[in-house]
Amino acid sequence: MDERKKQILQAIVNDYVTTAEPVGSRTISKKYGLGVSSATIRNEMSDLEELGYIEQPHTSAGRIPSDKGYRYYVDCLMEKEKLTPTEIKQVENFFAQKNTDLEQIVQATCHLLSQLTNYTAIILVPKRGDGSLERIQLIPVSLYRVMVVIVSDTGFINHRVLDLPHPIEPQRLQEISDFLQKKLFGLNMEKVNGTLLKEISHQFSNHGDFKNLTLELLEQVLTKSKDDRFFLNGILNMLNQPEFRDLEKLKALFTSLEEDQIVKSILMRKRKDGTDITIGEENSIQGINQCSVITTDYKINGKIIGSIGVLGPTRMNYSKAVTVLEYVTDQLSWLLEKY
Repeated sequence: MDERKKQILQAIVNDYVTTAEPVGSRTISKKYGLGVSSATIRNEMSDLEELGYIEQPHTSAGRIPSDKGYRYYVDCLMEKEKLTPTEIKQVENFFAQKNTDLEQIVQATCHLLSQLTNYTAIILVPKRGDGSLERIQLIPVSLYRVMVVIVSDTGFINHRVLDLPHPIEPQRLQEISDFLQKKLFGLNMEKVNGTLLKEISHQFSNHGDFKNLTLELLEQVLTKSKDDRFFLNGILNMLNQPEFRDLEKLKALFTSLEEDQIVKSILMRKRKDGTDITIGEENSIQGINQCSVITTDYKINGKIIGSIGVLGPTRMNYSKAVTVLEYVTDQLSWLLEKY
């Protein structure tokens, strides 16, 4: 594509994203100062239409980008938009809040992302059994109570306060903590078996009910959760998009978003590492094929533990959405590493 066609395609994308109205040659000539006549722009637009980069929704209307046009724009023309100081402050204030519960952090992040983009946000949460055990600690709460805390390297945290049938000396609790840490550290949590738990139980043979409660908690935490979990926020933002004034389109989209497996597949079908963008018909699912999806991964210490994304119309502001998604994801990863 020559330089003039690139400029005209970029002008059409920029204008259509802002106005949701087909873009004519006179608009481009007046607004973008390309230094050529409207007639020349019309000829270039005809060429772009023949090449499949733009479409004419109806006779005598201006042009709108096609899925192919958006793809070329995203791959070759797009420059990331900078966040405003207000937006940066909003994100920083959000992640400065004290919170050590993984699911609460992720759920709140999903809400923040939908607010900042005005699109639908989706976050896939690590399965309970994913990853390896990072830390086990027995913490005295009172003479007859102890808290068991279990943390995985994916950020999954489970804790439970156990009522003791009789007091256990803090030194003895520390010995048990050290034993559990030594036995289970680095162990893939979905591979815990009955033999190992039985071996662990011998260490607690003198502590009756405490042994049973601790093993019950270990079994509960170290057993793989059957399903991926996710949070979805901002579905109603789609009502504000002109494309979805068509009730059939809206119905197809909402029907798809009601299916858990479809929502999970949106985040799990990334084509490449880093930030990935799928546009329109590249999303084969009925209802979702009227949308674009931007996805990336959040991490702890460089290890991918979940996926995060935004879903919007193909006429989304890709430049801004990518910037917001990547910044929020970086801050989420930082917070999870911190805690």
